[in-house]
Amino acid sequence: MTEHANPTVVPAPPPDQRSVDVRVVDLDSLKGLAHPLRVQILDVLSTYGNFTASGLAHRLGESSGATSYHLRQLERHGFVREVEGKGTGRERWWERVPGGISLSDRNIADSPAARASSSLVLRQWERNRSQQLSEFVEHGWDELADSWTDVSELSTINVRLTADQLAEVSAAFARFAAEHIDKFRGRNSPGSRPVQIHFNAFPVIDGDVTPVDSRPAEPPKTAPES
Repeated sequence: MTEHANPTVVPAPPPDQRSVDVRVVDLDSLKGLAHPLRVQILDVLSTYGNFTASGLAHRLGESSGATSYHLRQLERHGFVREVEGKGTGRERWWERVPGGISLSDRNIADSPAARASSSLVLRQWERNRSQQLSEFVEHGWDELADSWTDVSELSTINVRLTADQLAEVSAAFARFAAEHIDKFRGRNSPGSRPVQIHFNAFPVIDGDVTPVDSRPAEPPKTAPES
């Protein structure tokens, strides 16, 4: 996910820079996703794999009736699907439909109601990511082997960029993901565990903008010596 063209829109990268197929969510599907529990369900399926409604209910502290209802809504809007050949009529298994999700439809930015729905989804995504990160910081040293903590990385980089320079950085990460991360998607190698990779690149909202005319003047040219 690449943030932000504005604070409530996640722009999709150009097709030749995408690491995976990216679905640009339309207004109707956005309304179907814009519920905190539905975003949580989608995140659990993304991170941990297939679940039943009762399994999701146990993990999220909800009733199985609630998770069943929201799974059906997510299915109706194409975010999740039933796992073929697994489970029974009473115990259905669910998976997330593969591919990225982008909230880049310009109709979203033009509609206050759609912006509110988009903000809800983005806030819940960020809460979920922050919770995963906090649990790693709090418990990682005690619960994970050194072989895992030694290769983990938490990094924040502060720079001043123009919009074009930020686009260049984001495109470079998309190319990196396509080359180095995509080959692991859909695999479940022996010894593997769920891993989250965060890349956040966005303008600081209350930061100042360097005026265009503030660039230092070039030194005056001197006439060549005769």
